[in-house]
Amino acid sequence: MTQTTSAPHHGHGTAPPAARFDAVVEAAVQQGLLDEGDPVAGFIDTEGVRASVGALHDAFAATPGVLHTFAAKACSLIPVLRLLAGSGMGCEVASPGELRLALDAGFPASRIVLDSPAKTREEIRLALALGVAVNADSLAELRRIDALRNPSTTSVLGLRINPQVGGGSIGPMSTATDTSKFGVALRDPGAREAIVDAFRERPWLTRLHAHVGSQGCPLELIAAGVAQTYELAEEINGTLGVRQITSLDIGGGLPVNFADETVRPTYADYVAALTAAAPGLFSGHYALVTEFGRSLLAKNGFIGARVEYTKDAGGRRIALTHAGAQTATRTALMPDAWPLRIGAFGPDGVPKGGPVLAQDIAGPCCFAGDVVAYGRELPELAEDDVVVLYDTGAYYFSTPWAYNSLPRPAVYGFRVARPTGAVTFATVREPQSLDSIAAESGLAHVDALIERDG
Repeated sequence: MTQTTSAPHHGHGTAPPAARFDAVVEAAVQQGLLDEGDPVAGFIDTEGVRASVGALHDAFAATPGVLHTFAAKACSLIPVLRLLAGSGMGCEVASPGELRLALDAGFPASRIVLDSPAKTREEIRLALALGVAVNADSLAELRRIDALRNPSTTSVLGLRINPQVGGGSIGPMSTATDTSKFGVALRDPGAREAIVDAFRERPWLTRLHAHVGSQGCPLELIAAGVAQTYELAEEINGTLGVRQITSLDIGGGLPVNFADETVRPTYADYVAALTAAAPGLFSGHYALVTEFGRSLLAKNGFIGARVEYTKDAGGRRIALTHAGAQTATRTALMPDAWPLRIGAFGPDGVPKGGPVLAQDIAGPCCFAGDVVAYGRELPELAEDDVVVLYDTGAYYFSTPWAYNSLPRPAVYGFRVARPTGAVTFATVREPQSLDSIAAESGLAHVDALIERDG
């Protein structure tokens, strides 16, 4: 599906930052993408995605041999992955499903990296056969690769370490704590020596990998983890007397500012922090791999949802919408860690004005915590209005939760033509049908548990 609507034009072809998506919301309502039959949908700014990829490449432009991969878990939609592949990205995957999506999206196997703390033998076997790079998460996994590896494989093989530099403000997003489940714990007794021995015993092991975390992690913490990885690579190569480690996978790690429209920190800020912490990192001595996800997509997407009802309870105004925990899971379950900006629009998709009122924005799921915003000062919402959840281009509508058997929302990509302001939509994912929900819930085996006579 592709549709175009002419939207109001803001001077010089650019909408003010606070109104970046206003024309898109109005066009989506006009074209029936948000209506009674489809009360919630996700939207992706394709030109915004390209611009974010461009900013990433520009920040690393002075460094040769960098492979920027997109963390598929951040937006596991094939058309989005295809857009990223066409923009010069590789792909980082963490499951057989993500590997399949990356291949279907057109990423060459040589530009795919497989990470996961629990890879099966079959996953490893397939990756090695395809030539996909593999980062072993443990010394035990290295022993498994020993048994499965064919010397003719073209896969780059690495080992993930946990530099144990500490956690950020969101515990579940911090992957370099003392007890993290990821990587080989670098500071544990005997671990450093065991890592050196692992490389000594395997001349084909040529990459070192680390990822400290992203959201809630300050740049200084992320840079400290990368610096530890760089220093370990230098130590291993020096101890072995050969340049065995030729590349460093420095993971993702750029947090997103959810407070306003500003992009901060920037990729240039990230490179500056890494340069200060590990000056030799950008010398070209090592090829580099990055694994960004959220920072490329979050601000380039939003969720739009109709208001079904409003009510008052205990002196609080509540707007009940179709955008709740099923599509904003992290925010509903950890609202303080994942706050979202909310926009209020009328039934025609035009931004609402007038006096503001403190309101809760709740979703459709049958549990009390299904609230995506508490006490937000917004123009008074009413039935059939539209709310927008900003900064949700990553990890939200692309990977919904099937709670209450709620259907997956449709997702649309869009472009705003300049200078006309025409908004063009293209379908990324159809809204899920009730037939699909029934099929996924075992309809084909409906009588499997019924005892039959005879």
